[in-house]
Amino acid sequence: MPAVKRSFELSLLAATFTICRLAPGAAVPEWATQGQFFSVTRTGDELSVIVEEALVPERLRSEVDWRVMKVHGPFDVSEVGVLAALVAPLAAVGVSVFSISTFDTDYLLVRCDQLREAVTGLRNASHTVNEVEIIS
Repeated sequence: MPAVKRSFELSLLAATFTICRLAPGAAVPEWATQGQFFSVTRTGDELSVIVEEALVPERLRSEVDWRVMKVHGPFDVSEVGVLAALVAPLAAVGVSVFSISTFDTDYLLVRCDQLREAVTGLRNASHTVNEVEIIS
């Protein structure tokens, strides 16, 4: 399938999120599966949790202050270049991205302090970003 050469529509989720790292053998905590959006990934090296910041207990190894942008899908999992079309303009403006893919779509996490630059970079690359409420 040829690489994607199209524009995407994205929507900003309302909450601020945290990316947490737990021990590889840790049980999935109850707080990790709460809220409008969460992601839990276990590997041999870690248990990674992305969840609304307000739900995270103190004293965890974590990165705070992330916003989530949902890419409107669905699109086929074999479609080539979706993430590249989105992260290339962000890299061009110096925005770090943490991505999550699901069966139907992708989600981009950007730091709150880089959200303005991210939205501008995506819009300048002909993508649409809806519901932008920038929380500092």
